[in-house]
Amino acid sequence: MQASYALDAGDGCIAQARHHVRVFLDRAVAVCLVVVPARARDLTQLVVSELVTNALKYAPGPVTMKLGITVERVEVTLWDSAPVMPVARTPDPGRAGQHGLEIVKAVSAYLVIRPESSGKRITAHIALPDPPGKASLHHLA
Repeated sequence: MQASYALDAGDGCIAQARHHVRVFLDRAVAVCLVVVPARARDLTQLVVSELVTNALKYAPGPVTMKLGITVERVEVTLWDSAPVMPVARTPDPGRAGQHGLEIVKAVSAYLVIRPESSGKRITAHIALPDPPGKASLHHLA
């Protein structure tokens, strides 16, 4: 299952993107019967928040978000118009801000950043199965 969304650059853009994630994951559970643990829901919203925040901060113009899901992972793809490839900075607990890409890398099973003819595309893969020994809230219901 996949869905694409054009995001405006207004004040509610991040909240709008997180809302799209919630609706998409709810639909995946209801229609495709995919088990989406609470951890994966939270991490997907975190990744979307960080990627959209960076796009709004550094890229002029439109932002497009694509969500995909399989039984193994959620894929979050964000396209923006900035041609500069982001680079995670060296961890520094004393640094205020600019930890977004570090966070995305840390919580993603896989991260791909590709230049496009116009801008760039960033795809983060979030694993769906809970780590061994962790019960999913959906299994407890």
